[in-house]
Amino acid sequence: MSTCKTAIRISAKAPRITILPLIQRRHESSARRHKKLLHLPQAPSYAPDRSAPSLIFNPPSSSPNVYHTPLKFLPKDDKRRTLYQTALNLSTHAALRRSTSAIATSGTPLTTSSHLPPRPSATLPPPVRAPYEKKYHLADKEIEEIRRLRLSDPDKWTRARLAEKFGCSQFFVGLVVKSHEKAERVEAEHERMRTRWGARRRAAREDRSRRKEMWGRDE
Repeated sequence: MSTCKTAIRISAKAPRITILPLIQRRHESSARRHKKLLHLPQAPSYAPDRSAPSLIFNPPSSSPNVYHTPLKFLPKDDKRRTLYQTALNLSTHAALRRSTSAIATSGTPLTTSSHLPPRPSATLPPPVRAPYEKKYHLADKEIEEIRRLRLSDPDKWTRARLAEKFGCSQFFVGLVVKSHEKAERVEAEHERMRTRWGARRRAAREDRSRRKEMWGRDE
């Protein structure tokens, strides 16, 4: 009985026999090997051989197109200049053919010039604000009335209300008259609110003011 158990233990510990060859593999498991793989030589176009400043034109790889290379980088006798001009003429004529000329409409007098319509411009996004024309209709009498109403009761006759009444902008009302009394009152209210700020909010507001000063200095 003991002999059988020993034979079973020996057979279990014996190495497995496989028909596949034993190949030693080495994985990229060290930082040094990773850095060595990522160490690529610099592109020749980014390493000029002269110390003087130069303009580098190195576009990304893509399908060849006549529009990809600017004319500034093409020689004067390059064929791509002709291709570029031909493509531009074809696109211009196609755009003009899509437009209806004034000569083609019925009832057009013969004295109308027979030139082609102008080239249509690119499609622009809709305006954020509805287009309007500036009005210069206020006389000295209306301006004096604006000043009188604003100084008599600045809380009632605000800039928005005066602009709506006289059909002008709030900026124009601010140029015409300034209520120093209300400005001081509003500034005192703001100062009272600032006294209740915490350290974090005060630091954020100081950083904002500092950034505005840096914008003015183009920093």
